[in-house]
Amino acid sequence: MSIANWPKSERPRERLLARGASALSDAELLAIFLRVGVKGKSAVDLARDLLTRFDSLSNLFSAKLSDFSVIPGMGPAKYAQLQAVFEMARRSLAEEMTLRAAFSSPETVRDYLRLHLSGLTHEVFFALWLDARNHLIVSEELFRGTLTHTSVYPREIVRNALLRNAAAVVFAHNHPSGAVEPSEADKELTRQLKKTLNLVDVKTLDHFIVAGRSIVSFAEKGWL
Repeated sequence: MSIANWPKSERPRERLLARGASALSDAELLAIFLRVGVKGKSAVDLARDLLTRFDSLSNLFSAKLSDFSVIPGMGPAKYAQLQAVFEMARRSLAEEMTLRAAFSSPETVRDYLRLHLSGLTHEVFFALWLDARNHLIVSEELFRGTLTHTSVYPREIVRNALLRNAAAVVFAHNHPSGAVEPSEADKELTRQLKKTLNLVDVKTLDHFIVAGRSIVSFAEKGWL
């Protein structure tokens, strides 16, 4: 049945306007984005198909066009719209951290990192460079690949810190395997980077590991 034939109190758009976006399920929010379904399926049904195939919104946002287009009714136009929505969400969070101290809202930092890192199939090492008031200067991917002592170069990190005129940094990397706990190599590398950056008066405030929807803070665990 088309959503237009549903009772108004059950339609996703009307429910959002009446109760707010947080009251809707992932499928209902996605259905509002899709607007229409396909033959024999409402927009909500189609949204459920997408979430079933990709398992989560994060995986859906990070899907390749070729995988996205396998779903009937999906194609380059919808894919471009979805990526635009995703990028606007990332930029909105970046603006929030630029305008106010990043660590006045730790969950904002977590959300920002999840949007950037949770859906990646390869490992990346990421930095949030902060000014003296902990406002975001810029975020950037520093290295890509397996995180080891040979793939992350402290000299390059110090150079980037000085280039950005940063007073502090938050590091992050992802675990595509889904294992959120850091390895001993992760901990040792963090200690080395903190020690090296201290020499140029750049504080290492935290190091996050992102594994799907899970995220661990070195600072909260007492590992810094």
